[in-house]
Amino acid sequence: MLWTTKVPYRGVVRWNDLFGDLEGQFASAVSQEFAVEVAELTVAERASVELAARLRAVGSDQVVVHLAGGSVLRGVVSDVTPTWILMREGRREHLVPLTAIAAVVGAPDRSLPWSEVERRLSLGHALRVLADAGVRVVIETQGSEFRGVISAVGADHCDVLPDSGSDRVSVPFSAVRRVTSA
Repeated sequence: MLWTTKVPYRGVVRWNDLFGDLEGQFASAVSQEFAVEVAELTVAERASVELAARLRAVGSDQVVVHLAGGSVLRGVVSDVTPTWILMREGRREHLVPLTAIAAVVGAPDRSLPWSEVERRLSLGHALRVLADAGVRVVIETQGSEFRGVISAVGADHCDVLPDSGSDRVSVPFSAVRRVTSA
């Protein structure tokens, strides 16, 4: 940056005026650099925020979740991990993998950090809880629904014993759009 003085030349330069002007220019430059740095840090911080961490901060506010395939859920987020959310919609609850979410309306700007335990909770953990409880569920995939009880949960899939009494169905986690209480 080229430092210039705004002190008019009158034959004798007053050193206090000269240094005062230089200090003012320096303070202005530092202020501008600080503003640029804050803006860059804000962008960098925002870039590290995950959608799930924002959904943790929703509280009791209602959100609208659009799922891949066109389903829309309106309700309150009651639990969140880095891989799934649990939503209440009236008396129904929906376990939704984050990979099945197409868009969210109502996510706040703020976010909440994860504990180490929360970071480790996978979709498999949540499905094992439902299987252990013997809860009747509806598992929605692209173009299909499976109603019944989750009988087993593997590393990347779950088995459903259909209400219809037909053969057990194995559903890969990657195909699950939502698991709803029946």
